[in-house]
Amino acid sequence: MDATGRTLARARLPEGVAGIARLHAMIGAQLGDDVEDAAGLVKVGIETDRGLWVAALVAAGYEVFAVNPLQAARYRDRLGVSGAKSDAADAHMLADMVRTDAHQLRPVAADSAEAEAVKVVARMHKTLIWERTRATQRPRHALRDYFPAALVAFDDLDAADALELLAKAPDPDHAARLSLAQISAALKRARRRDIPTKAAAIQAALRSEQLRQPAVVTTAYAASVRALIAVLSTLNEQVSALQGQVEAHFGQHPDAEIILSQPGLGAVLGARVLAEFGDAKQRYASAKARKNYAATSPVTRASGKRKVVAARFVHNDRLIDALMTQAFAALRVSPGARAYYDRQRARGATYNAALRQLANRLVGILHGCLRTGRLYDEATAWSHHLTEAAA
Repeated sequence: MDATGRTLARARLPEGVAGIARLHAMIGAQLGDDVEDAAGLVKVGIETDRGLWVAALVAAGYEVFAVNPLQAARYRDRLGVSGAKSDAADAHMLADMVRTDAHQLRPVAADSAEAEAVKVVARMHKTLIWERTRATQRPRHALRDYFPAALVAFDDLDAADALELLAKAPDPDHAARLSLAQISAALKRARRRDIPTKAAAIQAALRSEQLRQPAVVTTAYAASVRALIAVLSTLNEQVSALQGQVEAHFGQHPDAEIILSQPGLGAVLGARVLAEFGDAKQRYASAKARKNYAATSPVTRASGKRKVVAARFVHNDRLIDALMTQAFAALRVSPGARAYYDRQRARGATYNAALRQLANRLVGILHGCLRTGRLYDEATAWSHHLTEAAA
């Protein structure tokens, strides 16, 4: 599409090298041989900010705009109210959206290869943790139906000692025959404390009187739980292995030292923050822009005499999870963060609202440190609030 909205060419492109080569050829045919910097004249709209095609378009020098699918849907309604939708119409809509509203869209800022590597391992590490949580619920529900004593004996079903003992004795009869020596050995391998007391409590719970299913049903349940325990054990191994990769890749990034200096951020949590924010210097024009992307800043809805300030509910789930966890951890290690949080609570803010406001403040501090290349300093970060408190 040209600057006037006239369609110049239309095609369905295949995946891979053939598709991107044909796209370059189509663009070149329209621009001609007289243009020296063809890439600088081309704007591309696409409904994603990652993947091989996005990387290839950015590498070619095109100005790429990642259009949120929700934005695209709203723009589609602006052009027609029939509700019709097709790939060809969406392509036309995206091109027209970039032509007229490029100043309202966020261009894709190319992150470094190091940041992309951190994103890959950090996201998969978090995904496996979520999967482990889901996988833990399955044996929990099964045990409740045929072996409720196991839920009394083991508080944490994905712990190493619980997995080992349930793999050996997944049914009430076998569990009741476990000796104190076997239970104590499993607790020792799991590096538990106060082993004699805990072993006695587990044995007593496993041998307690309880309701039973018929023997054949219990056998079927036991086979299912043994399979689920094997899945959980594998997930635990892979989570630990990926954590090492997260720490290794994050440690190689130039911004790692600055991020680790922030209160409440360790290697794993810092890697998640870096992965979701990215490291492109031109992506966030200001601290406010970074806060808005993080969804820690509030949104205002004002109409006539009515004005409401509310939390943002459209956000990057992985990023907001990491930032809220950082804010909670910062309460223990940062006096300034603790004082700021206490002031929000004294004003009547709820726990979640006060923690979100603290996270918003910490995002601004991180932005300042990354922009200036300076490490976190407690006195500098909270100097304005400390002066207000003294006054």
